[in-house]
Amino acid sequence: MTSRALTVGFDLDMTLIDSRPGIHACYTALAERTGTFIDADLAITRLGPPLAEELINWFPADRVAEMSDLYRAMYSEIAITATPAMPGAREAVAAVQGAGGKAVVVTAKYEPNAKLHLSHLGIVPDAVVGDLWAEQKAVALREHGAVVYVGDHVGDVRGARTAGALSVAVATGPCDAEELLAAGADVVLGDLTELPAWLSAYREDASLA
Repeated sequence: MTSRALTVGFDLDMTLIDSRPGIHACYTALAERTGTFIDADLAITRLGPPLAEELINWFPADRVAEMSDLYRAMYSEIAITATPAMPGAREAVAAVQGAGGKAVVVTAKYEPNAKLHLSHLGIVPDAVVGDLWAEQKAVALREHGAVVYVGDHVGDVRGARTAGALSVAVATGPCDAEELLAAGADVVLGDLTELPAWLSAYREDASLA
């Protein structure tokens, strides 16, 4: 493998960013705006799947599309500044790019909001693709030629495997290391601070293959 062939995909929520504070604030605001009870504390323990899969727990099915639009309209004003980068996120992306590779963010998050998060935090990937979840992520991963996909959820593992990419999981989201391994992750790291060293070893092994 040459450095030009190195494309690494990254999930966003709970992989590159700790989206819990911003999402909690947005769900709280949505509850106040609509007069509907939403357990924001519970909602942020199961981040990863698309927004509609959470909203269906709090709103009738025929209102989910409307509430999704309202949530997303509120999100940019409420959640962006409240959301920090995960430890090692900037360094992980920089390690890929510093090796001559491409870093591509593939996320279930609404793409415009995903880009706002990355811009606010000064994380500059080579591409951002939103609105894809689990196996759907394989479409973008294949399109960009990703050989590795890094994520925190078993859905990310499924996306990587569907794309034929190496699944590197970080145990920083709702799924623990045991769940991630059981789902088929090839590698499980504690967090992204471990990725640069792992990537260096991966590239060395690949060059010897």
